[in-house]
Amino acid sequence: MTPHSLPRAPGLGRGPRARCAPYSLALTIGLLAATACASGRGGGAAGASAGGAPSPAADMSTTAPSPDPRVGLHAGWFDAGEAIWNLDHLSNTKPSEKFINPSTPGDRRLVNSDLAFLGNYVIQGNYSGMQIWDMSNPRKPTLKTAYVCPGSQSDVSVYKNLLFVSAEATSGRIDCGLEGVKDTVSKERARGIRIYDISDVTHPRSIKIVQTCRGSHTNTLVVDPNDKDNVYVYVSGSAPVRSSEELPGCSGGKLDENPNTALFRIEVIKVPVAHPEDAAIASSPRIFNDLSGSKRHGESAADSAQMDAMLAKAGLSRSVFGRLFGMGPTQCHDITAYPAVGLAGGACSGYGLLLDIHDPVNPTRIGTVVDSNMAAWHSVTFNNAGTKIIFSDEWGGGSQPRCRATDKREWGADAIYTIENRQMIFHSYFKMPAPQTVNENCVAHNGSLIPIPGRDIMVQGWYQGGISVFEFTDPDHPREIAFFDRGPMDSTKLVDGGFWSAYWYNGYIVGSDISRGLDIFQLKPSGFLSKNEIEAARSVHLDYLNVQGQPKFVWPASFSLARAYLDQLVRNDGISHEESTRLASALDRAERLSSTERSSALGALTRELEQDVASAADPHRVRALAETVRDLARASG
Repeated sequence: MTPHSLPRAPGLGRGPRARCAPYSLALTIGLLAATACASGRGGGAAGASAGGAPSPAADMSTTAPSPDPRVGLHAGWFDAGEAIWNLDHLSNTKPSEKFINPSTPGDRRLVNSDLAFLGNYVIQGNYSGMQIWDMSNPRKPTLKTAYVCPGSQSDVSVYKNLLFVSAEATSGRIDCGLEGVKDTVSKERARGIRIYDISDVTHPRSIKIVQTCRGSHTNTLVVDPNDKDNVYVYVSGSAPVRSSEELPGCSGGKLDENPNTALFRIEVIKVPVAHPEDAAIASSPRIFNDLSGSKRHGESAADSAQMDAMLAKAGLSRSVFGRLFGMGPTQCHDITAYPAVGLAGGACSGYGLLLDIHDPVNPTRIGTVVDSNMAAWHSVTFNNAGTKIIFSDEWGGGSQPRCRATDKREWGADAIYTIENRQMIFHSYFKMPAPQTVNENCVAHNGSLIPIPGRDIMVQGWYQGGISVFEFTDPDHPREIAFFDRGPMDSTKLVDGGFWSAYWYNGYIVGSDISRGLDIFQLKPSGFLSKNEIEAARSVHLDYLNVQGQPKFVWPASFSLARAYLDQLVRNDGISHEESTRLASALDRAERLSSTERSSALGALTRELEQDVASAADPHRVRALAETVRDLARASG
């Protein structure tokens, strides 16, 4: 079923308006907007950027650059053209020696995959193992470990000293050997979750491999707030079922013919934190019960003809795939758990699922959506309040060009839903707006929230479509507010590359490029984001991050946070000119006072703000500002 209406194209919805009068020096947005108005700039400007090189001055326009500088970038592996808008590109670090083949750009054995974070370390999965980088200096990350262990796709999750790595390829070996596994049935094969002790990140120590019937394409680490002794790993496997001779208990087939089939389920692994060697499968929830095959869009005419030719060459037909789709979902591609709200979202073979995970061993399905505009439900992101959910569509599987000018805007995009009474309501689509060439694999892929207080903003990788930062606070009108892109790997043919994932972590955006390594960015103040909003986001500190185990952001009380809410009130006409000036001056004065005097001044300001909530044009943000000022008063007392 296709949602009834497609909203206006991204960027055409009502955007934040720059005010052409400086209210107070404390209001960065007011000062910068005044500068933009004085300069008479109409459109945005974007420029070339090399990793670590100075970037163009802040662009305070809320109009996207035109023409789009991402179009027409010259090709190259490490010398491709680049376009950037509202970001600083701090560094690009090439893959380490063990994870690059200089003679073969886009070597499919050496694909950089997903990211996890621990302290100052970023763990970068790769089809042939993993690399661990120290990003203490984001302008020059340093390699700590290059750990070779083929298995594909090496999805990574981390908790304290434990690292979890997905293994799915039939060639993966228990001993990580490079010779692969030749036999159809072998006790040397590793397919499931590898568990490592990384107390010493320079020497990961293998603890155990929890073998599963279909291997692990992706994994989701779930930390139950009510269980400090164990963590749980949700395993999504998409490979064929193993022989029972290789792993006892494995069998395939339809559920009505084989109640023990390894299809139509996920695996939940329970890991005792103190004794990870005892990790084992605790349950195999059948969260797909009673779901039939869903409708999904096909290919364009040209792509369809190409697919038919490929299938014919392999001696296959579309009817085979039709029968598979008709079986209903047999697995999820990815699951994002949000334990703080007791929910998880599953992108699962033609369906978007909403799961109750209050009992993490026994997740239950509470909501289901289908959309024929979605071909390959891929990944999931919640907003911080848990009131919205985004599903991405990896149409074409990530290795095809699906951002061409001729491709539909609804296909290969993000679908944005609100969650109301624990059910999902469709609102709109977002797709990175710059058309890419036929030589660039491009489609929606992995991203994460950015902790801008009071707003829903996400960064996302689009393979060779680059990185896009977009806002979906208004779920009907998502809009792009920043980007980075490179030209194609090759100008004559499609060579795999681009951003597998782009995630926010402790003040930075970190991207894993399939072929070009690790990139680190930071946001710049712009007409969309004030300096105070960015500083408030940077105040959120995480000890570790697995994006598919989504954390709830909590902002510590700070003057930057208070000014961020004030900036938003000004931007959205939620407060009068006179009141914004008065509040900005009051915050300036309070910040300069001694602790006791500051507490008293902020207490009085809190009481004034609380009285203004009911009559405010934007009561939600006035309340947030009042709560922040109150917390600052308490911290100063």
